[in-house]
Amino acid sequence: MDFTRINPLTGTVASSAAAMKASDIPAIAGRAAAAFPAWAATGPNARRAALQKAATALEGKKDQFVAAMMAETGSTAGWAMFNLGLAAGIVREAAALTTQITGEVIPSDKPGCLSMALKEPVGVILGIAPWNAPIILGVRAIAVPLACGNAVILKASEACPQTHALIIEAFAEAGFPEGVVNLVTNAPEDAAEVVGALIDAPEVKRINFTGSTTVGRIIAKRAAEHLKPCLLELGGKAPLLVLEDADLDEAVKAAAFGAFMNQGQICMSTERIIVVDAVADAFAQRFAAKAATLTAGDPREGNTPLGAVVDQKTISHVNSLIDDATAKGAKIIAGGKGTSVVMSATVVDGVTSAMDLYRDESFGPVVAMIRARDADHAVELANDTQYGLSAAVFTRDIAKGLTIARRIQSGICHINGPTVHDEAQMPFGGVGASGYGRFGGKQGIDSFTETRWVTVETMPGHFPI
Repeated sequence: MDFTRINPLTGTVASSAAAMKASDIPAIAGRAAAAFPAWAATGPNARRAALQKAATALEGKKDQFVAAMMAETGSTAGWAMFNLGLAAGIVREAAALTTQITGEVIPSDKPGCLSMALKEPVGVILGIAPWNAPIILGVRAIAVPLACGNAVILKASEACPQTHALIIEAFAEAGFPEGVVNLVTNAPEDAAEVVGALIDAPEVKRINFTGSTTVGRIIAKRAAEHLKPCLLELGGKAPLLVLEDADLDEAVKAAAFGAFMNQGQICMSTERIIVVDAVADAFAQRFAAKAATLTAGDPREGNTPLGAVVDQKTISHVNSLIDDATAKGAKIIAGGKGTSVVMSATVVDGVTSAMDLYRDESFGPVVAMIRARDADHAVELANDTQYGLSAAVFTRDIAKGLTIARRIQSGICHINGPTVHDEAQMPFGGVGASGYGRFGGKQGIDSFTETRWVTVETMPGHFPI
């Protein structure tokens, strides 16, 4: 039995996929577990070659990926192409890591004892990926785990099952052995039971999840019952600080990109622009003018910088945040409330802590502008949130920028750059309600291997009994 995904823009069927049930999970987990030992024993260069083929196979599906993302999530062709490019890079970076999964020899106080710390694959790893950057985050959920010698199960998003299925097709075409890479798709109403069954499956040893903080808490609690480690990359309310000595033109460009790329539906999206009073009016004027150029339209026509948001629920949420802010004294300086899933860039100035927009993640094409007395107050405002994924600081004084960056409580901070910045080799993740653990590079190796202590005795033993 299949379920259908509806195109958010047209209301027509975008895709259909198998509506798996919780009862289907034991067989899938068993298949992955059966495939694990041979894959774990495969040499690093053979794993590297398979991953490199997978990256090429992903790129070969360019047209299919663009069509699937447009239909399923309303994204622009540009966003789909960016997704594919970074995703292929993530797979190639994972390929490069296969010979970097190294341990160490640790000096022992025991004579003749060779003491080693080894990094070994874990087993079956469950990756749960969202819809908003579906190729990037679908690939990120499985690439480094595979490089480390694990078998994987990708739990596709109900909003983009076809996009996620294309990833698995590419890995199959690359020659990964049967059962090493697995896909689970399910209807939205079965999500809780299916994910619960996946977490509960004895064969699944670790879970990585990218998505909302609300769902992340549920997954962490369920995994904790089995003492299974999680890597959680959750929501955000990223601040971009504009200090008195900032280059305002650069700050405007970065803030616009960070706030409105993919209609603001990125975990790193700039949600709060915190501007020091001395330059607030000048910044607001320039930023409003920039935002006014960021119109939204049908992504299939490809003539607007913004496409559609994922569903009407997003628009209702964003509109409620705007209504609450304006009722409490904030002012719309660009854009306005959405009437459909095609909503242009909107800027709300004068946001204060009394407003929902100050605190709640919008995950849509609206950004709050908050005014700070000075740099210290800007840091205080930046840290006044449960979230802590990405942040940015704009200042011409790099030493000051570094000092400010280190005071901001976030997993990621960029000086004179946008909050939206991702590279395959970087340690990616947050703190607080934005989750814990790190994807990317050597940090990813730590996330997807077990460290074991192994010793070899080379001299006769001497014991007190």
